Amino acid sequence: MDLPEWAPPDVDLTRPNVARMYDYYLGGSHNFAVDRRTAQQAIDDWPAVPMIIRANRAFMSRAVRHLTEAGVRQFLDLGSGIPTVGNVHEVARTLVTDARVVYVDHDPVAVRQSRAILGGDPYTRVIEADLRHPDLVLSHRLLHDLLDLDQPVALLMVAVLHFVADHDDPAGIIAGYRDALPPGSYLAVSHATADGQQQDQAAEHRQLYARTTTPMTMRSHAQISHLLDGWDLFDPGLVRLPLWRPDPGETGMQDPESFAGFAAVGRKAATT
Repeated sequence: MDLPEWAPPDVDLTRPNVARMYDYYLGGSHNFAVDRRTAQQAIDDWPAVPMIIRANRAFMSRAVRHLTEAGVRQFLDLGSGIPTVGNVHEVARTLVTDARVVYVDHDPVAVRQSRAILGGDPYTRVIEADLRHPDLVLSHRLLHDLLDLDQPVALLMVAVLHFVADHDDPAGIIAGYRDALPPGSYLAVSHATADGQQQDQAAEHRQLYARTTTPMTMRSHAQISHLLDGWDLFDPGLVRLPLWRPDPGETGMQDPESFAGFAAVGRKAATT
């Protein structure tokens, strides 16, 4: 097939990709047939998936607004995926016109399209790198072009940690960023869970994502809490996606337990 101009020439069209599936869930156009088939199967198996994805996106927006209001002017978005409407820099700049954002993803399609969209923006950079290596990400030249690591940074790990396997030590990865970032830095995180869900449905979802290049590891509330050691969480703590500081009118429409994900925002602990 003829590739669109945003796709790298060596893109694998035989395996679904989670960044492109996420783009499909949000109604985007930067995906291929293999991604759409797999994403649609996920929806068929678990009809609430699009609702959960939208709730995750809404959490990200609220978290960025909160952190911007708290004085953050620098954001590092890990596993940023393919840019869609309402991305981090767009949300932050509704409050601060020169907010600086570095997007990081290891998927070449996501990186190429991000750079095409943001190429003329002096306050954004896009890095192709693996978030599992904090030292490489934080030493990247493009990051230092934009961010001052002597000043507080908001670290965003939204809907990405469940694609980091246990054997890759997600707690150690987060700690690597935490220890390298200056005092006053923040973390916003969301993570998929099977807590409160039909176990056969959750198992089928994990099996489906096992076909992709990044299989999914759902974690419990206790397991996710462990990953957040060294961060002082803001109220209401680690809660279901729609319950983290909802905007007026956002609660009461759905049973919060139906949202198979937890979210939290915290500040680097002073004693870390």
